[in-house]
Amino acid sequence: MQLGGNIELVGFEDIDGASMIVLKKIIGNYGRRLSELSDKFEKLSVTMKPIHETEKSSKYEIHAKLVNGGKPTVSEVVERNLFVAIDNALKKIVNEIS
Repeated sequence: MQLGGNIELVGFEDIDGASMIVLKKIIGNYGRRLSELSDKFEKLSVTMKPIHETEKSSKYEIHAKLVNGGKPTVSEVVERNLFVAIDNALKKIVNEIS
């Protein structure tokens, strides 16, 4: 799934519509911020791995990758809340390049 010209979302097919709207907004805002911080912003890819479920809870595994001038910057987060996981993964990338 493409979000804008250079933002790619992978593994989000099973997310409901309302949550997807919020996720697109969060990821889009980080995409804009990263393009401002990066001198050669090429691509931002956010991947959600299969959800780890137990009887009482589930966890989301998020992998984020920024390609900036041919050099990848990656982060990985496992979290119970999907929105927090996305925010933390993208925040790690922002902190690495700024």
